[in-house]
Amino acid sequence: MSSPVKSPNAEPSSSHLMGVYSRSALAFERGEGVRLYSTDGDEYLDCVAGIAVNGLGHAHPKLVQALKDQAEKLWHVSNIYRIPEQEQLADRLCAETFADVAFFTNSGTEAIELALKAARRYHAAKGAPERIDVITFEGAFHGRSYAAVNAGGNAAYLDGFGPRLPGYVHLPFGDMDALKAALGPTTAAILIEPVQGEGGARAVSDQDLREMRRLCDEMGALLIFDEIQCGMGRTGKLFACDWAGVQPDIMTVAKALGGGFPIGACLATNEAASGMVPGTHGSTYGGNPLACSVALAAFDEIAKPELLEHVRELAGYFGQQLQGLKDRFPDVIAEIRGKGLLIGLKLIPNNREFMQLARDQRLLIAGGGENCVRLLPALIMTVDEARAVVAKLEAACQVAQDQAAAAGAASA
Repeated sequence: MSSPVKSPNAEPSSSHLMGVYSRSALAFERGEGVRLYSTDGDEYLDCVAGIAVNGLGHAHPKLVQALKDQAEKLWHVSNIYRIPEQEQLADRLCAETFADVAFFTNSGTEAIELALKAARRYHAAKGAPERIDVITFEGAFHGRSYAAVNAGGNAAYLDGFGPRLPGYVHLPFGDMDALKAALGPTTAAILIEPVQGEGGARAVSDQDLREMRRLCDEMGALLIFDEIQCGMGRTGKLFACDWAGVQPDIMTVAKALGGGFPIGACLATNEAASGMVPGTHGSTYGGNPLACSVALAAFDEIAKPELLEHVRELAGYFGQQLQGLKDRFPDVIAEIRGKGLLIGLKLIPNNREFMQLARDQRLLIAGGGENCVRLLPALIMTVDEARAVVAKLEAACQVAQDQAAAAGAASA
């Protein structure tokens, strides 16, 4: 048998990891609260939080204890048996939301997969199998599985993976006239992030979310909210759609749900889930006792009114301070975006280069679409810590401004 052909694009021979990430050279050995400590001994303020995953920061004592307690009892059993921890978490999620039922997954992508299946299955069970079209929006990110990348429609994530799947309609972000024109007898659902993350921290207006709800009711379509990144307290309410007072038919949750432990959920009304009968879906690991125990501890903390109030206050502080930075560095920051602690800075210099400037200040920030960087701090960040974040951003802006001025002088 011949040896497999090795790709010229593989990572260096020192690494046996598949080369799908453009990684920073940074590596971390421990975290505490909103700080990460590198293997080189440097301390960083973390405004990435595992991309909005570590909602309660690193090594939160209540999550650590929940993990230890459950790890000594039971990690995994099959879903062919009842799992009490899973039932308790479903009860908590349904009590705090529109939902009647929940299905647990290992990730946000898997939750999206079920949401898409449930929407189409709903119509098929009602005698309308032709209703398969899912309407999504430019800039959307719904995960990396085959169905999820087709839903997102980003050409960079679809290139080279064969033909596009049928049944996905992609519309310009914020174009309600285009949405009204696209709705029709083959529409199964509208799928939207109330606040886009990867797409550049763009918030959908409350008015548009309400209009989507009305249109879905009028057309008999389902409304699906992807709150994987913007949910779980990140905007200052438990879920971002709460600001508009709009209830979806299906909602996907993950990231901060486990506070760093992998878990996702697809929430639905009884009606929207009516097509999902035994045999239509399943998961080996989804909803295991270990994940659900940690998620219960995380949910109890994040759902506390005092924490959500703190998020709103901290978001107000960041908004004021970042607007001040924009005013002082108009050649660096073009626009402040987002909602709550899902904050976007649309930049004039290259966003990836700016991320490195922030890293030089021992500040970690995330990238985003439309040349944005994102601040996704843990919800427990203090005002003093936020003040330090702003100071580091200001220093990075100053360097960016100086570099631009030097480049301009050199080309004159």
